[in-house]
Amino acid sequence: MSNDIRILLIDDEQAIRNIVRMSLEANGYKICEAIDGKSGIEKVSEFHPHLVLLDLGLPDINGLEVLKMLRKWTRVPIIILTVTDEEQVKVQLLDAGADDYLTKPFGASELLARVRVALRNIGLIEATPVFKSDELEVDLSQKKVIVAGKEVKLTATEYEVLSRLVRDHGKVISQMQLLKQIWGSNAEDQSHYLRIYVNQLRKKIEKNPSEPKHLLTEPGVGYRLI
Repeated sequence: MSNDIRILLIDDEQAIRNIVRMSLEANGYKICEAIDGKSGIEKVSEFHPHLVLLDLGLPDINGLEVLKMLRKWTRVPIIILTVTDEEQVKVQLLDAGADDYLTKPFGASELLARVRVALRNIGLIEATPVFKSDELEVDLSQKKVIVAGKEVKLTATEYEVLSRLVRDHGKVISQMQLLKQIWGSNAEDQSHYLRIYVNQLRKKIEKNPSEPKHLLTEPGVGYRLI
């Protein structure tokens, strides 16, 4: 299985990249490297990795900012590589969307174990910013929604609902999850708001909003984008 798994390594230290690349390639993983945040973000879109190893101390963009930028459009596992062992920094990284972290220096065995755990916990998903299904296209990196070749304008909230479903397309997302992530923890009993925005979205992205083929309702559970 590892022969089909792509891992992107974003780190400016040549020695670290050499060690990580040799360890991962020896275990069958396909590796792509980037030496700074800007090129790393670009390669996420080009390489479509199943996992990202991200250095915290990059020369151009702080690794935390790169993490936040990636989390706007992908749920692919991200493991942070850092020299700091401060609890506050680790909490900040986890809150920002990191799945795990490795404190430098680290051994090959620990690296491989954490990679396996992250892939097992999240599942094998690709970091790809573009979702396509029939005439519907959603580009998460550009925040564009296109239907039948024409760009569709969404409100900020409509886009938040759609992009959340796109990031986990094919999976059922509960109403509670959507409400908490978009409106906050105090909005769990405001499901009627969510229904309104889902109906508005269907009018904009579905050929026949009354018989949706993309944005489906799972009765009693939530919604799913296919």
